[in-house]
Amino acid sequence: MFDSLTQRFNNVFRGLRGRGKITEDNVREAMREVRTALLEADVNINVAKEFCDDVQQKAIGAEVINTLKPDQVIIKIVHDELVRLMGPVDPRIPFVAGEPTVLMLAGLQGSGKTTTCGKLARMILQRAKRPLLVAADLKRPAAIDQLEVLGEQVGVPVYTERDHQNAVKVCRNGIAHARKTDRDVVILDTAGRLAIDEELMSELHKIEQTCTPHQIYLVLDAMTGQDAVATAKAFNDRLELDGCILTKLDSDTRGGAALSLKKVTGKPIKFVGMGEKLEALEPFHPDRVAGSILGMGDMLTLVEKAQEQYDADEAARLEKRMAKGTLTLDDFLAQMKKLQKMGSMKDILKKLPGFGGGAAADMNVDDGEIKRMEAIVLSMTPKERKNPAVIDTSRRRRIARGSGTDPQDVSGLVKSFAQMRDLMKNMAGMNMLQRMKFSSQVSQMAAGGGLPNLRAKRGTTTQRRVHTKDKRKARKKRR
Repeated sequence: MFDSLTQRFNNVFRGLRGRGKITEDNVREAMREVRTALLEADVNINVAKEFCDDVQQKAIGAEVINTLKPDQVIIKIVHDELVRLMGPVDPRIPFVAGEPTVLMLAGLQGSGKTTTCGKLARMILQRAKRPLLVAADLKRPAAIDQLEVLGEQVGVPVYTERDHQNAVKVCRNGIAHARKTDRDVVILDTAGRLAIDEELMSELHKIEQTCTPHQIYLVLDAMTGQDAVATAKAFNDRLELDGCILTKLDSDTRGGAALSLKKVTGKPIKFVGMGEKLEALEPFHPDRVAGSILGMGDMLTLVEKAQEQYDADEAARLEKRMAKGTLTLDDFLAQMKKLQKMGSMKDILKKLPGFGGGAAADMNVDDGEIKRMEAIVLSMTPKERKNPAVIDTSRRRRIARGSGTDPQDVSGLVKSFAQMRDLMKNMAGMNMLQRMKFSSQVSQMAAGGGLPNLRAKRGTTTQRRVHTKDKRKARKKRR
């Protein structure tokens, strides 16, 4: 989402490198470019102006510390101001004791409110709570059906009253049902409209007054840009909002809403939707977003995603097998599946320092390669996956037919796996300093395309067929 903004910031900082001191002239020039970048990212004009004025005031006359360069001083100031602009934010949900915690979600139609209810229920369920979804959107056709499907997918019950048109009564009855069934969190999915109107606001206000929810979250579509900020301001005038949930943040939107929302409305972003899957709801961390915008990556989020997929016992077992060099293709396949659950390779790369902006986009990362490898491994017998050395010519042909690939692809995978297993065995015997140096070398190889790729040199099957056909034609002409 912030790729274009990251590239513009990188260009600004690149222009400051090599200078011994930050002067008023080069700071003003840099801030003009930053202001333009923010406006192009659809940031509110007043927010952009105030942000640049604050950075300029703090940067002018700042002496460069011995170990720093001018661009690094500016980056530090810009980072701190970005964090201040979007924060502080506490992404925790304040659960109450002794009674159900009531969470009310509001928003316009199309913002992803009902889907966010399902995502939020899944997140709360993982925190050892017992949530209940209440279908109080009685205006939109199939809204109740959609919530029931989502509830079934995440394993959370849904309270419905299909014969009622009074959303206030449904919410009140839903909370009472939660008390009877020992549910400690209630999520109210309220109605939305295509635009803000008095009927919608009146209904939401009545629900707020009657049910007194502990937290009210406004769900906003990040793709609507400054319209999302205006919507938040209108809702906040009628409801006591506790925060916002910004959806579709994984799209190609320019991100102006994320940078403007807190400053204009005074309400923080609590969570962000990063995809359509039910697990794609993340707490909002201004410091991590600022680091990502400035090309510093987001290692903390990457580590948290990895921790969701791996447990300590499994990691210990895997490390022992790595040290002995006894990893199998079953282990390899299991790790590939866990990696896929963390997101696409480009999304993972964007969270690594130095790969922000266009760096990850410029890399030729093919997620389909993982699926081809998975198909090859699944076409092997248990014996072949345990000991790939037994795979001979006839076995390669059989595996290739079963996976829809070529025998050369099977050979390439087996060879790449053997190299990776040897690398991991060597790395297991290194100390921490040696591992860091070794990992850096491997990362450089990966960034430069130095690691093996099944189809890197050979091209696609169609390309090879065309090439073979051309060679045959050439031979006929020579005859």
